[in-house]
Amino acid sequence: MTAPFATSPLLPPATVRQDASWQRLCRGWSRDQLLQLILLLLGIALLTGGLLLPLLTMLQKSLQDENGLWVGLANFSTYFDSPHLGRTIGNTLWLGVLITALVVTIAFGYAYALTRTCMPGKGLFRLVGLIPLLMPSLLPAISLVYWFGNQGIAKGLLGGESIYGPIGIVIGLGFWCFPHALMILITALGQSDARLYEASRVLGSSGWRTFVTVTLPTARYGLLSAAIAVFTLTICDFGVAKVIGGQYSVLATDIYRQVIGMQNFSLGAVASVTLLLPALLSFALEHRVRSKMQEQSSTKAVPYQPTPHRLRDLLALGWCSLWALLFLALVGMAVYGSLVQFWPYNLTLTLDHYAFDSNSVYGWQPFTNTLQLGLYTALVGTVLVMVLAWAQEKGRHFAPLRQLLHLLAMLSLAVPGMVLGLGYIFFFNGNPLFGGIYGTLYGTLPLMVLSCVIHYYTVGHMTALTSLKQLPKELELVAISLRIPLWKAFWRVTLPASLPALLEIFIYLFVNAMTTISAVIFLYSSDSVLASIAVLNMEDSGDTAAAAAMATLILLAAATVKLLQLFLSRALLDRTQRWRHQ
Repeated sequence: MTAPFATSPLLPPATVRQDASWQRLCRGWSRDQLLQLILLLLGIALLTGGLLLPLLTMLQKSLQDENGLWVGLANFSTYFDSPHLGRTIGNTLWLGVLITALVVTIAFGYAYALTRTCMPGKGLFRLVGLIPLLMPSLLPAISLVYWFGNQGIAKGLLGGESIYGPIGIVIGLGFWCFPHALMILITALGQSDARLYEASRVLGSSGWRTFVTVTLPTARYGLLSAAIAVFTLTICDFGVAKVIGGQYSVLATDIYRQVIGMQNFSLGAVASVTLLLPALLSFALEHRVRSKMQEQSSTKAVPYQPTPHRLRDLLALGWCSLWALLFLALVGMAVYGSLVQFWPYNLTLTLDHYAFDSNSVYGWQPFTNTLQLGLYTALVGTVLVMVLAWAQEKGRHFAPLRQLLHLLAMLSLAVPGMVLGLGYIFFFNGNPLFGGIYGTLYGTLPLMVLSCVIHYYTVGHMTALTSLKQLPKELELVAISLRIPLWKAFWRVTLPASLPALLEIFIYLFVNAMTTISAVIFLYSSDSVLASIAVLNMEDSGDTAAAAAMATLILLAAATVKLLQLFLSRALLDRTQRWRHQ
């Protein structure tokens, strides 16, 4: 047999040696190893191009003037010398601390009632507490306008204060951030070991002493994690502050003002970097706290089962009922406002505000665009998340590449959507390699799909990793011993066993793409306006009823998909997870 390359007269000796070395290297790898290497490299390239490089380009832009000339820290000096900036940063941090304290306190009591009492209606209260996950942050802001605005029905309750400012931002963001803290605290309280409570009871400790010495210490990392999550969401949100913030400036609205209002992209980049820094610090702290929570959890812990206690259960029922009614009142007012003829003078019920073809310049296009964005983001994101998580978790080689992929996957959680979207403009438009591509992609769904997939990638990746870790490691060993390619084992065994997690990832990406505004606020065009953008523009133009109608449609679509998930999850769990109980 003739040796390849060795006798080829067309290749120079150096090329022959390189190709022979590459052939020997590849010959030492199995097909499974090559597949894992390709997937890891593709994942790293995608997250680098979709996340890291846009952020670095934005940092570079903050050091240049409008003509692209290097000016160093001059933009930062100009920005920080502005008296407006000091107020903006102070407002942002103050709101973050205040909303975090309020939300975590309320959510802890709510989660405690759901996990540590025998009050009736736990399922219903939990459902109500999670409703804000299904709506854009604009909806509670619009509802507050109907309640406490200049023509609000409960305006007098504010004692002469205006809802347009910090009061409105605190209420709106508190409502919107609540379910994020609630889910974390339910998980933290659900991991407590019943043996600790039994020991406290045997020692004769009172209920209050048990709460202070057992409940709070075991939930401390959950409390910290919830506080960090709420703080990050608060300082990064754009929708609530834009609708009901009035003249009260925060960093998110300042970025929008610099870029859209003043067309000052350099100072917009500076504001984005300023917002990114506390978000990154919060991410690093949250990652540390999460690792502590995992160290604290034990597989030998005995789940705590609450026993009936009349006074405690009644207090818990009262606490949850109070907040559930307030949440329903906030959601219900937005829906009601979309159904009345002319607020507050003609309260006749009508569907005229849902006739977007006749009363809106956008028609139904924003809603159909949003459905497409949600569907494409969910499909593309779910495939990417599952394949890359499998390459990271189930592969036994290329440890440095797996660690790098994990780092990039976790990093996207720390980047605010507005910062990522602005980074896309700088990266794709300012890069000579992508200038032509950007001109083609700008304002199209593919670019917004990429932004949403990258922005919401982390949670899906963590969900997929958790699901894969629960599968027996012997599956891969059996496949190797039987000489079955790992991709076949993935397709025939791993994928079917992970269907519930895949469905959860799909719904998570779909709902968040439906409700997002910050991730796409700089990326849409007149032909690709989304429902959340249309809500913002309608509210800006004074058409609050139509804005409420569009926001209500987003809520209904997300709720419908979530209900479908609940039914499908039960069927999938019954069909694919029986082996776990055998």
